[in-house]
Amino acid sequence: MTTSNSSSNGQPVLRFGIIGVGNAGGGVLNMMRDEPKVEVVAAADLRPQALDAFQRDFGGRTYDSVEGICRDPDVDVVWIATPNHFHCPHTVLAAQHGKHIVLEKPMALSLDEASLMVETADEHGVKLLSGHTRAFDPPVQTMWRIIRSGEVGAIRAMNVMSFTDWMLRPRMPEEVDVERGGGVAFRQAPHQIDSLRFLGGGLIRSVRGTTGIWMEGRSGAPGYYTAYLEFEDSTPATIVYNAYGYFLANELLPWEMEAGAQAENRARVRNSINTGTWDQARAKDEMRTASMQGQRNALEGGGAPSGPPRQRFQSDLGLLLVTCERGLLRQSPNGIYVYNDDGLREEPIEVKEGGGDPTIEEAYNGIVLGEPIFHDGRWGMATLEVQLGLMRSARERREVLLEHQVPVPPDLAH
Repeated sequence: MTTSNSSSNGQPVLRFGIIGVGNAGGGVLNMMRDEPKVEVVAAADLRPQALDAFQRDFGGRTYDSVEGICRDPDVDVVWIATPNHFHCPHTVLAAQHGKHIVLEKPMALSLDEASLMVETADEHGVKLLSGHTRAFDPPVQTMWRIIRSGEVGAIRAMNVMSFTDWMLRPRMPEEVDVERGGGVAFRQAPHQIDSLRFLGGGLIRSVRGTTGIWMEGRSGAPGYYTAYLEFEDSTPATIVYNAYGYFLANELLPWEMEAGAQAENRARVRNSINTGTWDQARAKDEMRTASMQGQRNALEGGGAPSGPPRQRFQSDLGLLLVTCERGLLRQSPNGIYVYNDDGLREEPIEVKEGGGDPTIEEAYNGIVLGEPIFHDGRWGMATLEVQLGLMRSARERREVLLEHQVPVPPDLAH
């Protein structure tokens, strides 16, 4: 593809338009500000205050409609960060206007929607990347590298567990309405499923799951799920996610936080939600404002402390244990703990010099350089199938067989 601008090193610049300048879109903007190969040139949102903040901090054009930003000739690719039930129509509209697409998880609300998105992207010759899952993160990529090295042998089982306060954070109605893609089975399961599919080869045969709705003030969508996944090669995997905030999984990790920290504050929030006395819309806007202010501070030079970032526990993914033929892997303070026949060692995270966000890097390489995109629409659709299978299994209380899985490319190099 061709672009009209080049970076300081002469590389083409990929020009992004952000659709939805909320928490997800705001995080994307923060990621992109230090990426020399990309430029944010436009944003679309229904909230005037969000567009005003974007224009002030990034200087790009603003639109109050998705169609408007999709008509912008200077936008090469759109990053869709709108509510989940808009993912399908917004992806289809962008593809019809010839825009490449990076899409927040979950991909869609149904396999029919996902199939339409993939077909429309193919029909119009645009790239569709299913972004924002923990499979991109350095700890998971490091586990993949260790496994590929043969040091601990083949994977024999995987277990991932996450306990968070996701249900206690400010939520708009659609975020806790399962009919509109709300709840943790839609919004958080992709982190775990995608990571396990990546490590395990991609092909999950079946899922048996259970979900739980156990909070009066959040009765529209599950705040808990657990599932047993069986891969085609018989490898078993379990996933657990509890979002009700009574206990946080990172309390188990001594480098993260002291046990019970802020538990009383979480209890106050939970009671406010259950009694309907918390103005969540206002709290959500304050969160968005704080996010934009953080970006502004970073742009003005008052952002993150200097020095290499410390690897932290991944609350969205959870504590991941990968059992192999000759050892076990799990996250550590600075990388991955490797338990093997020699004892225990810590494998540090490899940080590529000049490396940026892996989602942006994959989008750039795929769109500008024409390289194959691994996390494409079909991969995203396969992860969605596992999510939907989990929820269907919970309703029908039976194992659900899967039909749309795709493998990890054998020549994948990270």
